Amino acid sequence: MNFSRAVAVWAGQRPEQTAIHFEGGRITYRELEHRISAATAQLAARGVERGDRVAYLGLNHPVMLVLLFALCRLGAVFQPLNFRLSPTEHARQFLDSAPLLLFHQADFAGHLQAMRAQVALPPSADADDFWVATGSAAEGTPAQPGSLEDDALLVYTSGTSGDPKGVVLTQNALLFNCINSIHAHDLSHTDHGLIVLPMFHVGGLNIMLLPLLYVGARVSLHRRFDASMLLRDITLLRPSLLLMVPATISAVLADPGWPTADLSSLRMINTGSSIVPLSLIEAWHARGIPVGQVYGSTETCPIAIYLRAEDAIRKAGSAGRPAMHCEVDLVDGEGRPVARGRTGEIRVRGPSVMRGYFRQPEATALAMTDGWYRTGDLAREDEDGFFWVVGRSKDMIISGGENIYPAELEAVLADCPAIVEAAVVGMPDEHWGEVPVAVVIRRAPDAIDEAGVAALFEGRLARYKQPKRIVFVDDLPKTALGKIQKSVLARRLRGPD
Repeated sequence: MNFSRAVAVWAGQRPEQTAIHFEGGRITYRELEHRISAATAQLAARGVERGDRVAYLGLNHPVMLVLLFALCRLGAVFQPLNFRLSPTEHARQFLDSAPLLLFHQADFAGHLQAMRAQVALPPSADADDFWVATGSAAEGTPAQPGSLEDDALLVYTSGTSGDPKGVVLTQNALLFNCINSIHAHDLSHTDHGLIVLPMFHVGGLNIMLLPLLYVGARVSLHRRFDASMLLRDITLLRPSLLLMVPATISAVLADPGWPTADLSSLRMINTGSSIVPLSLIEAWHARGIPVGQVYGSTETCPIAIYLRAEDAIRKAGSAGRPAMHCEVDLVDGEGRPVARGRTGEIRVRGPSVMRGYFRQPEATALAMTDGWYRTGDLAREDEDGFFWVVGRSKDMIISGGENIYPAELEAVLADCPAIVEAAVVGMPDEHWGEVPVAVVIRRAPDAIDEAGVAALFEGRLARYKQPKRIVFVDDLPKTALGKIQKSVLARRLRGPD
């Protein structure tokens, strides 16, 4: 048995149920199963075997799901590429992963040409042509079907610090992540999820999309995020669920269509990927839509902690409780559990946690101890068992012997309407060792000055926590899902070595 079995089951039980709605077209579970079967035979004919990697470069498209499920049936591995990376970054990944095949959308032909100047590429194929072929080809059965113990997904981390590493997730990890998502969202076959995040990331692929298909529900898929299109399709398509990250929520709230959008079909939205400003959450709560949260990382598939709709109002801002099939605890620098209410590093253990980093046993050993993955994120657990993430251990600023968590300062900045976005990083200081520096994007050049920013913290945070310097910028370096790359930001502030 392998992970793709769910599609086959729904194709038998509800063949005419819509599985995917994409750009005006409808794909039923019967058609999706046919395409997966045809793709499995075609991939096998191209020489794909258990353990082989097959890469994809392009925007969101149903062909990505067909490839993933077909590769599961062969025991092979899907490697979705972050289309926002440079050819040089992709070349480095290919030197590491050595994929057997590469599927790409036509718009990325120039990108591939630039990659060829740096690394030998595997045989490539047009993804749109492959999609057409799977719709008309006869079904086939692999000679050696894959199993839940096989590796299924190879996703390179975003590289917020250091070189990206390839995270290996098994079919079994995908399965248990789906089960965790079912509990997080109370999923059923009657649900309809609108997917706008990029599928090359475990957030866009695993938090909601694959779990919706696992329960036989409906997915409406956008090629890429567009705030106006999202609001339009909430009105037209009437989804019950929506997944976003803080950056996309901000864009939706700023869209002219937000005040009048009909949101009545939504029973909840979910968010995560970074600490979510309370002002973004409250904007949806004011419209009667509970905002859940999902905490995790690429290494955890990603669902590890979540805030369910029933707790969204009373615990707004919390990451929630541990996932149904995840153990979570908080430890100090020596790996010892911390008392409830104290800040510690989040550890996660469970069947959805990664097998390890691809061909990097030393990095895997550093990250994993007795099955526990040390996330590097800091949190505290309240009296009700809810976790509150306060930042990254690497982001923590130690100033004069006191610990300062940038998230506390960033929450204050996020509440100011004159500020579009902000980040806080630690910078070296001869007297204090480190001091917090606030890096701010203003809504307009005259919207707020340094004195105005400094005044926001008066009476809200202890003096030692307040920023010792304020820098105004036009943009912040980010990953594909909108996470601010603080290591890059700190290097910018330091200037040339």
